[in-house]
Amino acid sequence: MSDWPRVQLHVVTGKGGTGKSTVAAALALALAGSGRSVLLCEVEGRQGIARMFDVDPLPYAERRLARGLPDAGGRAGQVHALHIDPESALLEYLAMYYKLGRAGKALDRFGVIDFATTIAPGVRDVLLTGKVFEAAQRNARNKDANTYDAIVLDAPPTGRIAQFLGVNSELAGLARVGPIKAQADKVMALLRSPRTAVHLVTVLEEMPVQETADGIAELRAAGLPVGGVVVNLVRPRDLGPGALEEVRTGDVDRTAIAEELTRATAGVTRELVDSLVAEARDHAVRRALEDAQHAVVAGLGVPTYDLPRLAGGIDRGALLELAAIMREQGLA
Repeated sequence: MSDWPRVQLHVVTGKGGTGKSTVAAALALALAGSGRSVLLCEVEGRQGIARMFDVDPLPYAERRLARGLPDAGGRAGQVHALHIDPESALLEYLAMYYKLGRAGKALDRFGVIDFATTIAPGVRDVLLTGKVFEAAQRNARNKDANTYDAIVLDAPPTGRIAQFLGVNSELAGLARVGPIKAQADKVMALLRSPRTAVHLVTVLEEMPVQETADGIAELRAAGLPVGGVVVNLVRPRDLGPGALEEVRTGDVDRTAIAEELTRATAGVTRELVDSLVAEARDHAVRRALEDAQHAVVAGLGVPTYDLPRLAGGIDRGALLELAAIMREQGLA
């Protein structure tokens, strides 16, 4: 059972280097079971989705990307992908609401659109969140447009996520009346509703964990719904607490280790044993630091989900493996 059955829009954020794009892609695959249709969006212009799934760079169009993770009955849905860039979103907005088809393209040729989005960075965020809103509020009346059971947004980093999601609130305050205010209010109504959850990705290091705590506080202050914390790249836990303590303190029986190695292979030397013990000590010290940070994450008061560090790197198979773990833990 999913912890988020009412959520349609899953926003994924995290400090750079924590793997938030990987988590967003795996979450989309996890949600696309039982024939469900999921849209995976990215807004930062890095074409990370295309690289992870080994496809050509994505255009500004919804493209079928992959089959989702099958459910217990073997039924899988579809994951579509969308690379949102503000210039294309503005052209679409002008065509939809102001009927500026050719005129909008003329503005683009003259560089007016790029100029506008550069001098007013908030405009870019308005356009990006507006496109996500448009995809989320579709229904059967939207002819020739895909409708989605869930949307996963690979969002900007934690340091500016509250500003990114709250930009329409500022716009509504500036506009006061008229269609711009009405549209901005509708976007904020979705982002602040139970249909949305903002999930934060971290690794077990002090700085990303602190940024996650700060991000949760900022989201709550802005009235935005906090989802779960995804602890990514968790190291394997093959050694129990007692063994880890022995290694950290150096209280290990090197003779016993040498005998075990001799039974497994030949050519065991003292240097080899010392090297293995040193590596084990480094691992134990690292584990102690990570366990301390994991306790901090557990105290943040939100659901947490652990994803392992995969030795083979990230490809489609690895994403499906992470998706299965997410579903097992209740994230999807």
